[in-house]
Amino acid sequence: MAKEYDLNEVKVQYKKLQERYNLPNFELMNQEFSIEKIADSETEILTREIRRYIADKIFNYLRFIETLLNPANAPMFIFSVIKSMSSDDKKKLTDIYVKLSEIDLELIKLDIESSESKDAEFIGKVYYSWQNIKKELIPILSKLKNVKDNEEDKSSSRYFG
Repeated sequence: MAKEYDLNEVKVQYKKLQERYNLPNFELMNQEFSIEKIADSETEILTREIRRYIADKIFNYLRFIETLLNPANAPMFIFSVIKSMSSDDKKKLTDIYVKLSEIDLELIKLDIESSESKDAEFIGKVYYSWQNIKKELIPILSKLKNVKDNEEDKSSSRYFG
């Protein structure tokens, strides 16, 4: 029978995993992957649930970058952002996309062939990979946001009411 946790119990169980597998601390993992939500679920295998929260985040970023690189059926605002992207930005996004795709493939493999030790190894590895991916992604997203903000400023200044 699955076990329902409260947040303190999740932290206690995670602490055991952290010590056994040399994982990042709970607060860091929670900040990056919102693992506190595990307290709302029933599970016997904490590492599997953590892996699922990681999968959600990786999947969301993978799809967002895919939309920027291949904008079929993309929301309208994406097209103006894409026009402002340099070839260097696109290359960096492609590199990030490849890294996220590799993580996604590993997630699929772990979903088929899972164990606490394999999940824990994956969790630790992805946490540190994500730190590097964020460092690469933040400047690109900031640049794209600045372009979008400037475009909105220009369009609002053209209104003569």
